[in-house]
Amino acid sequence: MYVEQIMTMLGLSDLQFALAVIGVLILIAVAILNIRHAYARKKAKEQGEYVSDDRFAREPSFGQVFADAESTDRSEPSFDSSAYETSRAPEKFAIDPRIDCVITLRFDEPISGSEILEEVSTWTDLGSQASARWMCEGLNADDGEAWEELNPEASYSELQLAIQLASRRGPIGVLELSDFCSRAQALAETLGSQIDMPSVSTMLESAKELDVMAADSDIQLSINILFDEPCPWGNFDALMRQRGFKLARSGRQYEYYSNGSLLFNSADLDPNRGVTQLTLLLEVPLVPQDERAFERMLGEGVEIAQAAHGRLVDDNGINLSEAAVISIRQHLDVLYANLEKNGVASGSSTASRLFS
Repeated sequence: MYVEQIMTMLGLSDLQFALAVIGVLILIAVAILNIRHAYARKKAKEQGEYVSDDRFAREPSFGQVFADAESTDRSEPSFDSSAYETSRAPEKFAIDPRIDCVITLRFDEPISGSEILEEVSTWTDLGSQASARWMCEGLNADDGEAWEELNPEASYSELQLAIQLASRRGPIGVLELSDFCSRAQALAETLGSQIDMPSVSTMLESAKELDVMAADSDIQLSINILFDEPCPWGNFDALMRQRGFKLARSGRQYEYYSNGSLLFNSADLDPNRGVTQLTLLLEVPLVPQDERAFERMLGEGVEIAQAAHGRLVDDNGINLSEAAVISIRQHLDVLYANLEKNGVASGSSTASRLFS
């Protein structure tokens, strides 16, 4: 009854009142996050904490692990939007406005990297709690105006803060993005800098669009070889190594590399049993198009089938047809073109971040 009286006094409809309440709750949440941030920064200064610049060189890790599909469940060469966990060497990534929310701080006079690092040293809680890690780069005022990881000994005329908008976990959440923007705003006030920051609503919309594009392009391709008789593990292992495959650390997968980079790998196998079926898997967005990974994976499948008395089969155990292979090639051409169109070329560092 009391709520209805307030709505009548303010002249608000049910929908308007509900939206107002939601807005107030969001403001309260952001205020709480700001208070926590201010408290953490104060505590860090009191304790004399200092974080060196190597924290900014860490890989922005946003990846969600995905369950492996059993080899017996995948017997048709197909496009599958579900992915699997693979171990990859950490990379150093640069800020990319195509997939990042980028906030720029501009200083009237160059400011030392040590001063900036001292202010952001309390942002460690953001890295531990967030699903997307943030990154920071400075425009070096002493060495040809080059963007670089923050160095406490250098001076910077501009600063860029970024957080990734989407990954395999989905688009960034409103609270996470609001928290990041609030921290950037507070940093700008502390350092006395101008700030160029997009609106949260604009970035959330961009995150949704990026997530849709990524979901449509996140393809895992499989090729399956069915053996006429179980192949003893020792013989199978010798064959795979002869073909250039390496046994993964797990001891249950084989990996195929080119120029030091993983092209494709096998589904899990049981080393204590004879191999009855081999499934080769390719994460299309993570491998450069010019590696011709599908053609090479198909070629390896044919060679392995011939050497171990097997055959490439479809979902019904029927020999793989040339028409199916042609269809896959056509789909791949469309996929590569779509990735290129959206500025996320397959195998690029941007693709590695987006599809991790």
